Amino acid sequence: MSATTRPYHHGNLREALLEAGERALEAHGAQNLSLRELARDVGVSHAAPRRHFADKQALLDALALDGFEGLRTILTGAIADAGPDFDARLLALARAYVAYATDHPALTALMFASKHQDGAPPELAEAAERAFAPALTAVAEGQRTGAVVPGEPERVAKVAFAALHGLVALTNNGLLDDDLPLDAFLDEAVERLVAGLRPR
Repeated sequence: MSATTRPYHHGNLREALLEAGERALEAHGAQNLSLRELARDVGVSHAAPRRHFADKQALLDALALDGFEGLRTILTGAIADAGPDFDARLLALARAYVAYATDHPALTALMFASKHQDGAPPELAEAAERAFAPALTAVAEGQRTGAVVPGEPERVAKVAFAALHGLVALTNNGLLDDDLPLDAFLDEAVERLVAGLRPR
């Protein structure tokens, strides 16, 4: 089908563009993503994507928003399956986050970059807060049960997240020692985190 004969409409164009956009993002990076190329990929005219996304940045923002919503679902499920024990919850949250971020490295980078950009839609910051709410809740409940040091829960959670995000960065940049599997390294990191978060 040539560009001049491609249909303008698509049964579920927005979702198709987001799916194609995430594939292109992971394969080629945000800087090489093109609405025209995505239109070709999903089989519509080059003008059709603008019915849903005014420009490339709007598509990137939507990808980041969907990424945070997907992460929220994953972290919520992880904490629900782990039960009430703080150590088990932290391990489950860590495994879920690291798995997500290493499976979707370009999307994860986009998510965190997008929410800090000048002019970023406020929905991105709100989606990020929702995504990490399960972790914040786990820390606050751990403090109530005496499993976690006292202090501002958000600050305590950020310290733990910084360690996990650092592990993700090492993995995604190929800097983790190949002799130590990621799962083993992660479990050891969480064990040390738990020890560090214990009240003295």
